[in-house]
Amino acid sequence: MIRAAVIGLGRWGRNHVRSVQGGDAEPSAQVRFVSAVVQTPEKSAGFAREHGLELGTDFDAVLADPSIDAVVLATPNSQHAGQVRACAAAGKSVLSEKPLALSLDDARSAVQACIDAGVVLTVGQDKRHWPSMRELGKVVASGVLGPVLHAEGHFSNENQKNFFTSWRERPEEAPASSLTATGIHVLDGMIRLFGPVARVSATTVSQPPPDEALDALTMVYTFERPMSAVLCGVRPTPLFWRLHVFGRDGSVEAIGDREVVIRLTGKPVQRLDLPPVNGLRLQMEAFAAAVAARAAATAWPIPPAEMLGTIAAVEAVARSLREGRPVQGENPGQTRIS
Repeated sequence: MIRAAVIGLGRWGRNHVRSVQGGDAEPSAQVRFVSAVVQTPEKSAGFAREHGLELGTDFDAVLADPSIDAVVLATPNSQHAGQVRACAAAGKSVLSEKPLALSLDDARSAVQACIDAGVVLTVGQDKRHWPSMRELGKVVASGVLGPVLHAEGHFSNENQKNFFTSWRERPEEAPASSLTATGIHVLDGMIRLFGPVARVSATTVSQPPPDEALDALTMVYTFERPMSAVLCGVRPTPLFWRLHVFGRDGSVEAIGDREVVIRLTGKPVQRLDLPPVNGLRLQMEAFAAAVAARAAATAWPIPPAEMLGTIAAVEAVARSLREGRPVQGENPGQTRIS
């Protein structure tokens, strides 16, 4: 079993802890959180006692603790890349919440630091473990759709209203609007399936009052491979997730975490309702297994090329929004990661 520290005990940091040692499920046999770093300990004291966490305010102290095997970062977006590099320098494997960084250069330096230090790096893309996304990936990989031509994704998440935190609305923390925080999960799914983005055009439409984030974001992608995609998000609307992949001979659609619809030429529509899973727990245990195995970068839970490809696409969206025009995406595979 690996011993982990969580940096930040906001809503999502607490969810990480609960996923492996809280609720009705048995505690994980692969990973346990033993400490947490927060800015205001008095706000987290009760949670820390309930889950057996040593509570502190010193990130460097955690990095210097030889009993800590791994660190989970649940901190503001702009801090991730620097904190990943600090973990690598201290010899700690690290799971960074998404996004890994806000620029491709920062993401590249974070990935390279972990490779150089021989530690495991992964990113908080727990939707990869959803049954719907796993099944969608299997269908696409099987080839039954024929040549893949197009994909459509959608994300809406009203958590901005229900769990408002002011830092998430700052341009320096969310340069790609709602893609930075929630839509990046669908984008990650596309990058995983289709590879690097070659070109993107992004627009956002907002309605007053601005403090409620009544906005809609639309992105049109062209990939390095010959296919296109559209990704949309409406922030204040109730939670909705969709990724639909279209091929010459059929399509497959993931809706939410468990529903899959398969449409093949000449065959009846197939609708699947898959058993639920705890995606956060599966993500943590995949990370823990890689740490315990001292995995090389080629065996990280998320390959470096996919981490970098997602951030390259986020950076391209931010630039398209800022400049009001389509922009070329940078293929991170063209830059060496040793």
